[in-house]
Amino acid sequence: MTGRGLDVRLAVPGRLAAAFRAEPGEVVAVIGPNGAGKTTLVRALAGLLRATGHARLDGRDLLSLPARERGVGVAFQDRLLFPHLTARENVAFGPRARGVRREAAHRTAYGWLERLGVGDLADRRPGALSGGQAQRVAIARALASAPRLLLLDEPMAGLDVGVATGLRLELAQHLRAFDGVTLLVTHDAIDALTLAGRVLVLDEGAVAQYGTPHEVSQHPATDHVARLVGLNVLREGDTFRAFDPTAVAVETSAPSGSARNRWRGRVVAVSPHGHALRVSVRTDEGPELIADVTPAAATELGLVTGRVVWLAVKETSVRAYSVGSGGADTIGT
Repeated sequence: MTGRGLDVRLAVPGRLAAAFRAEPGEVVAVIGPNGAGKTTLVRALAGLLRATGHARLDGRDLLSLPARERGVGVAFQDRLLFPHLTARENVAFGPRARGVRREAAHRTAYGWLERLGVGDLADRRPGALSGGQAQRVAIARALASAPRLLLLDEPMAGLDVGVATGLRLELAQHLRAFDGVTLLVTHDAIDALTLAGRVLVLDEGAVAQYGTPHEVSQHPATDHVARLVGLNVLREGDTFRAFDPTAVAVETSAPSGSARNRWRGRVVAVSPHGHALRVSVRTDEGPELIADVTPAAATELGLVTGRVVWLAVKETSVRAYSVGSGGADTIGT
C-alpha cells in the first residue's frame, strides 16, 4: 500500500461534495451549520451511505469496501450502544467481529474502558449509564477495534459542561497517541481549537475552508465560523473584513466621530459574555453584527430587544483578507 493517511474526493449526490487530505496522527475538526453535510461525510466514510469518487485510507479506497472491512471506528452523538449487552460486551463487539476470541476481546474491552475512566462500569448495560458514561463506552468501542480512521460525530453533544470538559481532556490524551486519522464533528469552538490540528469547514454541502485552527479562527470564511469564534465578518466580493465585538461602539443616535464604518439596526438579543454583555444587532443592510459592552453601558443605553441603535467601528480595527480552501491570505487593515 502507498499513500498513508486519508485522501478524500467524494460526492453524495444532492448532499455533499468534499475533497481534502489528512495525515496519519492528524485530528481534523469538521464544523459547519446544521445541514452542511457533516454527518453525511461521516456516514459515507463509515459505509452507511453510498458515495461516488474515492476515499483512500493508507492506500485502500474505502468506497470500494463493505463497511465491516473498512477499518473505521465510529462513535455517533446518539451513541447507538447495544441495549442488551453490557459495556464490556459492547466494546468487545468490534474485536469479536474480526475473529478475536472472547476472552482476549473482553480483556481488550476492559482495558479501553479503564483508560476512559469507566472500567468499574464494565458489567452495566447502557440503560444504567449516564450520558457521559455511555459516551465514554461508545468512544471505547470505536477505539477497541484498532481503527485506522476514527469518526467522532458530536461526542460532547448533550453532556453538561463539567462532564464534557472531563471527556474532552481524556479524549485529547488518547488522540495524541492515536496514529490513525481522526475526524471530529463538532459545534463547539473549544473542540476545534484544542483537539484538532486542522479544521474542515463545510457549508451547503461543500468545503468552504480547510486550514489550521489559527487560520480558520482568525480568517473565517463563513458566517457560522465567524459566530463560532466570536468575530464579525463582512464579505465584499472576494474579500472578507473582520473585526472584534470589543471594537464595536454602540450608540442610540448616529455617531458623530471619525469611524467610517457605521450601521443602523435593532437589537435582537442581549446575553452575558464573560464580564461583558454581548449585544446582537440586525442591521438595516442585512448582516447581524455583535458588540460587547459593559453592563453599566447596556443599562445606560437601554439595550433591550427591539431597541434601535447605531454601531460604529474604526477602520484601524478592521482587518481584510481573502480565503482559499487551504487557509487565508491577509490583505491588510
